Amino acid sequence: MMKQDKKYLLDSIRAIENFPKEGIVFRDITTLLNNKEAFSFLIDHLVEKYKNSNIDYIAGIESRGFIFGSALSAKLKLPFVPIRKPGKLPGKCLQEMYSLEYGQDVLEIHVDAFNNTKNARILLMDDLIATGGTAIAAVKLIQRLEANCIEACFLLNLKDLDGDKQLSQLTSVYSVLEV
Repeated sequence: MMKQDKKYLLDSIRAIENFPKEGIVFRDITTLLNNKEAFSFLIDHLVEKYKNSNIDYIAGIESRGFIFGSALSAKLKLPFVPIRKPGKLPGKCLQEMYSLEYGQDVLEIHVDAFNNTKNARILLMDDLIATGGTAIAAVKLIQRLEANCIEACFLLNLKDLDGDKQLSQLTSVYSVLEV
């Protein structure tokens, strides 16, 4: 993606200073989602990037990963798999715990999410990567189902937090934008 294309997408994302607390710059993607040209441009870029990647499934992390992952899966005509917070999926699930700044959280995936296909090729999607804990937990869930996360894709990479470096020990990482 060319520099001016990245600037176009980044300019479509609102930056809110001191949210949710002092010193944080929150990247609000709702303005990108509300811009049909920018959102279509982003999805078209991802279609071009992944159309020949031999992907079997796209998995998205709750909740904003659902937006990008399901839009891309519809365009590529691939099944979409949600990775969710506990208690949201109705079937039998695997859980993976991960650390937060002050505590822990859990992600879940259905045990038959990839239709019991061994070595299925999975593209993982979320809106941004910060410290990497959530994405690492999602990759571990995919691996526990004997599938292969071929890449984790994010709209935004918050570079100063080094989550991409941690995650790259488990899978390839692609970010459309870096801030």
